[in-house]
Amino acid sequence: MMSKHTMKSTALGLSSAAVALSLAACGMNSGTSSSSSAASSTPASSSAAPSTSASMDHSTMGTDAAALKPIGTGDPFADAMTSASHMPMTGKTLADGIVKSAGISGDPDSDAANLRASLASNLQEHVYLAGMGVATAYTKGADSPEYKAAAAAIDKNAVALADMVGTLDPKMKEPVLKVWRAHIGYFVDYAVAAKAGDKTAMAKAQVELKQYTKDAGAALSALAKNKISAADVTAGLEHHVASLSKAIDDLAAGKTEAYTDLHAAASHGGDFITSLAVALAEGNKIAGDASDDASTLRTTLATELQEHVYLASVAVFVAYTAEGGTDSAGFKAAAGALDHNSQALAEAIGSVAGKEKQEAFLALWREHIGYFVDYANAVAKGDTAGATKALQELNEYRPKAGEFFSSISKGELNADAIASGLGEHVTTLAGAIDSLKKVLVG
Repeated sequence: MMSKHTMKSTALGLSSAAVALSLAACGMNSGTSSSSSAASSTPASSSAAPSTSASMDHSTMGTDAAALKPIGTGDPFADAMTSASHMPMTGKTLADGIVKSAGISGDPDSDAANLRASLASNLQEHVYLAGMGVATAYTKGADSPEYKAAAAAIDKNAVALADMVGTLDPKMKEPVLKVWRAHIGYFVDYAVAAKAGDKTAMAKAQVELKQYTKDAGAALSALAKNKISAADVTAGLEHHVASLSKAIDDLAAGKTEAYTDLHAAASHGGDFITSLAVALAEGNKIAGDASDDASTLRTTLATELQEHVYLASVAVFVAYTAEGGTDSAGFKAAAGALDHNSQALAEAIGSVAGKEKQEAFLALWREHIGYFVDYANAVAKGDTAGATKALQELNEYRPKAGEFFSSISKGELNADAIASGLGEHVTTLAGAIDSLKKVLVG
């Protein structure tokens, strides 16, 4: 439901960036695979800007907005997963250039750095997929096609984690997948019970989740050849269970705190994930240092950019489903979590480029946020001209962003290449918005 105010005016009232860090769409995925089509493959038929499922060659994109055609399938979960899947690689590209230009110690491309970035992206994604799955079940029903698509997205993330495990020890792939899927089931049980107010069933699910933390702790410690203790892994997973359970509690109660809780649940594991990645790398004799400065920068950029997509997904979902739309308290809370990510990303840039560049980046970032807000608002209203104009503005944003990153990396990052990559970001995100509109607005 859209309010009488436009999404853009609301965004500006929340300091511009609060609305939709790139307004991803409704689902989520990334650090995993870019071909994740969860359920429906029917092309979206938005009245504002039709999507196409055809692949695009962004290396030849000019400044004509006609070159930016939204790419979508009609399934917002699959489309947002695809959009988010580009972000860890974008983080890697940016880290490569910044590390070289700033003389940061370490190797952002070592095998150990790859492991850390992939693990952090996957586990962050798991939290957001779970949160969106619960929100979809509460909004559309646990038997709805929308929830089934969300569940398929969650399982794709689980399979991707198991595949990662399999590269370290093929014998551990299926056991880890089994215990991971089991704990997802316990969270589903908890969410159903929380919505029903069934305290007994909630307590039972928590007992099962506690046992999961012990089982997974033992499995991951063994995978790391005991370079990290089972107790330490269990402690990290207990935090995951507690923080995600809190978000579910608030979603079930309809509290606006749910969105900041979800953000916190996705952010809590930084130190734990670093320790786990270091242990996995050492235990399996993987080359490189997962904790060096270059690896840390890469993981930070990868996860902040991925989160940019997922928190945007939450904001759009709330705007399209909450009574009052963008005037609702729920939307404002989701937008606040989104803005926190925007500022964190700017701080990451500022940590290597200085305060002046940090502020310049934030201004540029918020500019492109406004254009995605315009696009989402136009799509919801069926305003073809408005959607086309927003795509044109996003197209014009790309070279400015390319020049910015080339500047802060002293030419190590090619401005045209960055602008070209942003074309993929725009088209997949716009396609996801089209699919979200189709599913939630009609």
